[in-house]
Order: sequence, then structure tokens, then C-alpha cells
Amino acid sequence: MRVCGVELKANDANICLLSLSDELFDIPDCRARRVSLESGSSRQHLQDFQRSFKQLMLDYKVDKVVIRERHMKGKFAGGAIGFKLEATIQLIEGLEVELISAAKIKESLKRNPLSVPFVDTGLKVFQETAFTTAFAYLGQSL
Repeated sequence: MRVCGVELKANDANICLLSLSDELFDIPDCRARRVSLESGSSRQHLQDFQRSFKQLMLDYKVDKVVIRERHMKGKFAGGAIGFKLEATIQLIEGLEVELISAAKIKESLKRNPLSVPFVDTGLKVFQETAFTTAFAYLGQSL
């Protein structure tokens, strides 16, 4: 199974592809590390973001997109643009999308900790949350 972990931050969807086969994890190469929204106030830019994200998922044959859930209220609440990005991704026709809470991620990582340090994955620092989101989701099935 190939999943795409997503962390929404400002106008960006930071992504990390991760696959699980025979209980072995693999981080496939991907041409993009993030998909950006040019402007959150334009319908055309939202459609362009959606089209780019969908094409990326089709090109890499992603089975499921897992988005790290953000708080709606309080000190750590997500921004309006982030929620627009989330909705735009969720509305992509034919794409399975699931939200996963920080508590579920933490619980999954506790049961199935990373076997290698993040630094050794070869990913960029800003992809760490997207990676742990995908890893935690796949770890739930182990």
C-alpha cells in the first residue's frame, strides 16, 4: 500500500510518500516535496492546486492520502487557508483521503516506533511531520 502523508502549513501541503510491502517500509522518490497554493482568495488558484495535487497522486499511484488533523479552535488552531487546502484535497474525485489526529499518531508511534532516525531517511526537515503521519497510519495495520 502506498500512502501520502500531508502536513498543511500556511499555503503549502508538505508531502511524503511512503509504502508498505511485506512489513517493509519504502520511501519512493517523488518529484515534489510540497504542493503550494499561489493565493487562497482565488478560485482559479484553488483549482490549480487541486489539479496539481491530483496529478501527483495519480502519477505515483497513491492508494490513500493521510492528512494530519489540525485543531479548529484554540492556541494551536489551523489557519483559514489550511482548511481550504484540506477541503480541496478531500474533494478530489477518486482519491481516498483520511484525517488522522495527533493523538492517534502519537499512539501509533508508541506501539511501532521508528527503527531509524529521521535524519537517515534522506527527507527534508520540513517533511518530518508528513512522514510521521504516513508512518503512523501504516503502522496501525501492523
